[in-house]
Amino acid sequence: MPTYTFRDINTGDVTEHIMRISELDSFRKQNPHLEKLIDAPMICDPVRVGARKMDTGFKEVLQRIHEKTPGSELNKSSTQL
Repeated sequence: MPTYTFRDINTGDVTEHIMRISELDSFRKQNPHLEKLIDAPMICDPVRVGARKMDTGFKEVLQRIHEKTPGSELNKSSTQL
């Protein structure tokens, strides 16, 4: 479910609320003191991004690029991931 960020227009407090998009309109009607803030959408799970490992096929592509590009640092970075 999406996370929405709101600012209380009376106090300036910023809060996050998790709800379905279908619930957003009724939530805003019930809370007229909250102003929806525009922010960048989360398009991936930040917890899983750090845990994702590089595909072996992609490592091979980086290795081929490294071999054909003198002075390339691609091979060093692919072994660390």
